[in-house]
Amino acid sequence: MKTQYYTASSLDGFIADSQNSLDWLFQFGEEAGDSYTQFISEVGAIAMGSTTYKWILQHQIDGSAEPARSWPYAQPAWVFSSRVLPIIEGANIQFVKGDVWPVHQAMAKAAGNKNIWIVGGGDLAGQFYDRGLLDEIIVSIASVTLGGGAPLLPRAIAKPPLKLLSATTYGTDFVELRYQVSQPS
Repeated sequence: MKTQYYTASSLDGFIADSQNSLDWLFQFGEEAGDSYTQFISEVGAIAMGSTTYKWILQHQIDGSAEPARSWPYAQPAWVFSSRVLPIIEGANIQFVKGDVWPVHQAMAKAAGNKNIWIVGGGDLAGQFYDRGLLDEIIVSIASVTLGGGAPLLPRAIAKPPLKLLSATTYGTDFVELRYQVSQPS
């Protein structure tokens, strides 16, 4: 079991633009290859922050979504938030706040022999890193720059450096980089 931060980023290191939009990413349509399909099949539990959760609500589930869809994940999900958020009927979601350590233990138990996915929020992924719980970063770099927005991972990880495990290109628009995270001694 691994705890993985899997996301897409602009070339200049942002996962959303300054208006919290992902239009820059969706212009490419479905990413070539089956990276996501393979990845999600190995996920047993999901963590996300409130901004990601609210984005899913607004853009995929509630009345403004075209077309409206149901909760996109079969896996149990933990949403980290200090605010009260709307509940999605029928979705296996737990709302939590505070330290990621005890929540990670519950997630690991629920995931069994599958992985934990940190869906969104570079700061949330950073909190897992800070507690020594982040094992891999998998990022698809898109061929755009945004000039600002939500940073990929607002942490300095320099000693020891990340270990590049693979680099895979998808057409002319994306390169997927997979890094192993080592914790400082």
